[in-house]
Amino acid sequence: MTEQPSSALHRFVEDDDPGVLTLIVDTPQGPHLRRIPPALPLPSHVDHGSGAEAAAHTAAATWGMPDFVFQQAAHAAKGSGQRELGDRLLLAGQRGAVVQVKARTIKPKPDAQEAGWIQKVAAKAMSQAKGTVRQLRMVPAGMVNGRGRTMSVDGSAYEWIAVFLLDHPHVPENTVATWQPIGMPAIALTRRDWDFLFDQLRSTTAVLDYLFRAAAEPPIPLGEEPVRYYEFAAADAAAPPKDVDTKLVGPGGTLFSAPQLPQAPAGADGTNVHLVIRIMLEDIALSSLGDSLTEANRFTVLSDLDRLPVSARAEWGHLLLDMLRDVPRVPDEHCKWRFRRTLDEDGTRQLIVGAATRFDAVIQASFSAYVQLRHHEVTSRTGRTEKSSTLGVLLTPCHDGRRPWDTSAVRVHGDLELSQEELRVYSEGWNRALEDGTVSVND
Repeated sequence: MTEQPSSALHRFVEDDDPGVLTLIVDTPQGPHLRRIPPALPLPSHVDHGSGAEAAAHTAAATWGMPDFVFQQAAHAAKGSGQRELGDRLLLAGQRGAVVQVKARTIKPKPDAQEAGWIQKVAAKAMSQAKGTVRQLRMVPAGMVNGRGRTMSVDGSAYEWIAVFLLDHPHVPENTVATWQPIGMPAIALTRRDWDFLFDQLRSTTAVLDYLFRAAAEPPIPLGEEPVRYYEFAAADAAAPPKDVDTKLVGPGGTLFSAPQLPQAPAGADGTNVHLVIRIMLEDIALSSLGDSLTEANRFTVLSDLDRLPVSARAEWGHLLLDMLRDVPRVPDEHCKWRFRRTLDEDGTRQLIVGAATRFDAVIQASFSAYVQLRHHEVTSRTGRTEKSSTLGVLLTPCHDGRRPWDTSAVRVHGDLELSQEELRVYSEGWNRALEDGTVSVND
């Protein structure tokens, strides 16, 4: 193996397996090793350029969610003509990335010429991304997600970042892609970097947050993104917890602090319990929509759930599985409830996940009342009603032998305009149950 130049924090070691790199990171607990495989192979049935775009799309859809990866559904009007939106979009919540994939489809030339070509295509990619955002802000466009569903995308509803994604067999050492400012955050990655981020985090929201964070820093050589990731992760691990008022969720609230970026890849504990959250996301993604719901509603619910920090997902998975084992243990005709809820540090997004003995119309109405009550209580304390939302997800054991549980969701936003009588009924029902110990909350 050949060792490349190192720093106090990291060093790359070329693996015996061709194309695989091992990143060695010095941590307080000792060296941490992370094997970084090459990017996903390109599809064999398409040309190189289209194949690189498809492979980047596949990585984001597989390790993230297909519902957050979009491409053009139709041409968007531009004056009297048409403008094709050929970019891939990554969307989650209120953030979006325009992804421009550029592939080297001929045999690379000497390093100096290759570096010049990379600068040229980087500038072109950023200009194209800027044009796409400008067009989406002028005229919303129908975009198709990874499940083949169409959603209208209004560019004004998102905070954007431009991503130049390079597919190249051998990037010259220390090549830093540069471009003229385009009026929004922008970042350059190799396709290996892209795959690494999605494999590491397994969350589209987390990847988008990382891209915005990294874009605010000085540019680094292409291919060095895993190094920067671990520098960020080390800083997160050393950072003290933020001061958050736990009373916003009511009595019994506790402060939970976890690094924004975990050093270990998602699921590295070998238990795969982090997949519980992914299964919940898939359940929502595959559920039928009611008459009053749209794909935009589904996208919002998925985005809210995907905000759950990556560092917390394994612990939540263990807890939810324990809840599902526990709630059936009651006499017939009785119902046991267990809940876990969390409030973001800004106090505007609340997530409630619960389990109940069974699912029927009464359980559905009761859970909806619980979500509305907790939303009202929190917004009354924060005073940020109009900007606040609460997502509730309920798991109930399934006995058909095909799946372990059923998933249902309720989302509320802003002022619910609950009457005093509704508040009295909801509070007497749920808060009395909590006092009596028949409901378990914040396990």
